[in-house]
This record gives sequence, C-alpha cells and structure tokens, in this order.
Amino acid sequence: MDGSKLQQANRKIKKITFLGLWVNIALAALKLTMGFFTGSMALAADGIHSFSDMATDVAVLLGAHFSAKEPDSEHPYGHGRFETFATAFVGLALMAVGAGMIQQASLAIARVHGGLKPAFQVGPWVILVAVLSILAKELLYWMTRSVAIVTHSTALYANAWHHRSDALSSVAVFIGFIAMLFGYEHGDQIAAIAVGLMIILVGVKVIGGCFQELTERSADAKTMEQICQIIASEERIRNWHKLRTRTVGREIFLDLHILVDPDLSITEAHAIADNLERSLHDQMSRPLNIMVHIEPDIPELRSD
Repeated sequence: MDGSKLQQANRKIKKITFLGLWVNIALAALKLTMGFFTGSMALAADGIHSFSDMATDVAVLLGAHFSAKEPDSEHPYGHGRFETFATAFVGLALMAVGAGMIQQASLAIARVHGGLKPAFQVGPWVILVAVLSILAKELLYWMTRSVAIVTHSTALYANAWHHRSDALSSVAVFIGFIAMLFGYEHGDQIAAIAVGLMIILVGVKVIGGCFQELTERSADAKTMEQICQIIASEERIRNWHKLRTRTVGREIFLDLHILVDPDLSITEAHAIADNLERSLHDQMSRPLNIMVHIEPDIPELRSD
C-alpha cells in the first residue's frame, strides 16, 4: 500500500473541508444576525441549516482520518471502508435536505391555498444574503469537486454536492423573489421542489456508488485500461492473466499472475515483480495495494 499518497491526499481533503467548515460558520452567523435584525424567519432558519451543514464536513474529516490509518492485526487490509461510510452519511444528508425542501415548499403552497399568509415575506436583505450564499457555496462546490477528483475521494465529492445544494436552495429563494415581483406567489416553492428532487437524485446516486463498492466493484474502465498498459510495457513479462481489482475507499486492491522466463532464478523473477509494482505505484494517481503472483511461462499455464 502506498501510504504516502493517502497522506498527501488527506492533507488536501482536510484543507478544503476545513475551508468549507469556516465558510459554513461565517454564513450561518451572517444569516442569523441578519434574520434577527430584519425579522426574517427565512434567514434565521437558513442560518440554522448552515450550522447543520457542518455535520457533513465533520463526517468527511473523520472518514479521511480513519481511512488513512495503517493496517493493523484486526484490519489487515486497511481502513478504507471508513470513507465509504462517510460517503453514505453525506449521501443520506443530501436526500434529507432535498426531502426537507420539498416538504417545506409543499406546506407553503398548502398554507396559501388554505387562506393563510406566507410564513415570511422575501425582502431585499434576504435576497442580498441569498446571492452572497450562492456565490460562496458555488465557488466552494467547484473547489471541493476539484480536490475530490484529484484525490479520488467519493466522500469529498458528495460533500461538494452538499455545498451546491445550499447554493441551489438560495437560487430558489432568489427565483421566488423575482416571481413575486411579477405576481406569481408560488415561484420559490416550485423552484424549491425542483431543486429538492434534483438533490435527492444526487443523494441516491451517491448511495448507489457506496453499495457498488461494498459489493466489491472493480476499478472503472479507464483505470483498468491504464493498469493494463503499464503491465504490457514491462518487456520481461511474457504474458499475464487473472487480473482482478476492487475499490476500497480511495485505494485500489489489485492482484494478477505474471508469466516470466522459466529459466530465470527466483531472485530475477522477484525483481521483475518488484519493478512492476514500482511502475504501477509511480504511474497511477490512486494509492494501490498490489499482489503479484509469479509463474513460469509454460504452455499449460498460458492456457489459464
């Protein structure tokens, strides 16, 4: 296992996640303060929601910390599943956020049709804070997504979408304000329902990816192609077969059988396997856990 890659990735994950944590704290404080001074229940509620967003940031940090721990006697294959569980937690949080948006929007529509006044009126301060939240959270989404792709962190990628869900909820508030200017009182509710459905679908996709990983899903096609190219580039390997991979958090577990010249000494054959492992570690961006089985290149083994 290439622990250095995991540690380097962890530093990047922690840096961007702590940034998101501080942005959530700042936005929550701003929304609560403005909600108190303007009397806007919407801003106050959104401020409380921003505090709750910190739970997913904490989940990502814990998942990254524990998944990078070295293997031990009780976990000889490492702790990569912690990141899978963190990803599942963020996915569930996304689904809860989407469902909550749909519920609140539906209740607001029902109140209006029941002859009641809206729970709050959207004012200029609400819009100002909503626009600021959109800009901050959308920027945070792209920054977090970029780090998630580089580090191959599914938990961080899910958290990026959690940032975007906040931006989209603020978009719904903004759309509602514009709709109200044109006399359409359900603009924000309809926008919130649409956004809520989209967020739920993202959450379902995230949870689906976790289930695939727990069922020992192999690495993606692009990664498999790169692995095959690296193996094929080793001239002293005459043939190879039984290549298997599975993903555990950010790590790929890989094992294969290589066929080498049967006249080589054990030391020479072992050196070929070592060189292959080194090439895979150096050329692959994801951390790998590699097991190479050496076989003599004889006809009966080639037929496997």
